[in-house]
Amino acid sequence: MTMRTLRAAVGPARRLWTALLCGWFAAVWLPSGAHADAEAGQAKAQACVACHGPMGNSTNPDYPILAGQNARYIYLELKDFKEGRRSDPRMSPMAANLSKEDMQDLADYFAAQKLVPVPFKTDSASIEAGRKKSAEVLCTMCHLGGFSGQNEIPRVSGQQYQYIVKQLQDFRSHTRTNDAGNMTSVTRNLTDDDIRNLAAYINNLQ
Repeated sequence: MTMRTLRAAVGPARRLWTALLCGWFAAVWLPSGAHADAEAGQAKAQACVACHGPMGNSTNPDYPILAGQNARYIYLELKDFKEGRRSDPRMSPMAANLSKEDMQDLADYFAAQKLVPVPFKTDSASIEAGRKKSAEVLCTMCHLGGFSGQNEIPRVSGQQYQYIVKQLQDFRSHTRTNDAGNMTSVTRNLTDDDIRNLAAYINNLQ
C-alpha cells in the first residue's frame, strides 16, 4: 500500500469516527424531553412559514425545506444559530429568543411533516456525475443511503438545489464551520462543477 493510498483510506475512516463521536455527544447533550410537543411546535412554526413555506415545504430556493428533516438536526442547528456557532442575517435574529422548549417543539413539528420536493430541472449527465462524485467522496457514510440522514446528520434528499449548492460552497470556503470539520474536509477538493452535480443528484433523489 502506498502512502497516498493509506492517506485515502485513513481520511474516510477518520470522518466516520468523527461522525460517530459527534452522534454520541449529541445524544448525551440533548435533553431527554427533546421530542416534546409537535402540536405546540405547529403554533410556534407560524413565524417560520413566510420563509420556509407551509409545514416547512419551502418553494423559495433561498430557504431550505424543513419538512421531514431529522428532529435532532433541526434542534442542534437552531441552538447553533442562537449561540453564534452558525450565523445568518435572517436566522440568527429568529433564533436569538428561542427557549430550549421552543427549539424542541419546532424540531418535532417540522420532522413530522411530509417533504414535498421541488425538483431542479437538469440533464441526466449532471445527475449521473453527481452520483459518481457522491460515491467517490463517501457521502452516504454519514448521510446514509438515499441521503435520508441520521441523528445530527441532515436529510438532504429532495432539498432545494440552490440551497445545497450554497451550503457546499460555504463549507468549502469555511464560511460555515459548525460541522466538527467533516463537511469542510469533504468539500475541500470539490470543484464548482462537482458541487453543482452533487446538488442536482441529491435534489432529484425522491
